[in-house]
Amino acid sequence: MEENKNKDGQINIELGQEIAEGTYSNLAIINHSMSEFIVDFINIMPGVPKAKVKSRIILTPQHAKRLTKALVDNVRKFEKAHGEIKDYEQPPIPINFGPTGQA
Repeated sequence: MEENKNKDGQINIELGQEIAEGTYSNLAIINHSMSEFIVDFINIMPGVPKAKVKSRIILTPQHAKRLTKALVDNVRKFEKAHGEIKDYEQPPIPINFGPTGQA
């Protein structure tokens, strides 16, 4: 297996143009099994009866925990620089798509 690190031990990461543009999501649904976490990113638009999963990311439990820590750290830094992020209560969204996260 080829190692993707440079001589300084840093990982070399390539970001292609299409991925760099990103995908907007205003809803994430998370399911898990014993071996993985499945995160579906969805874009729900007002007045549109059907929403599609725009991206699905599958993580090991260890990577899910690292992602959680990184998000908490980044939210903390953001709020320190820009003030508290308001968490507005939204009514529950009835969602009916596919099976739950069984692996």
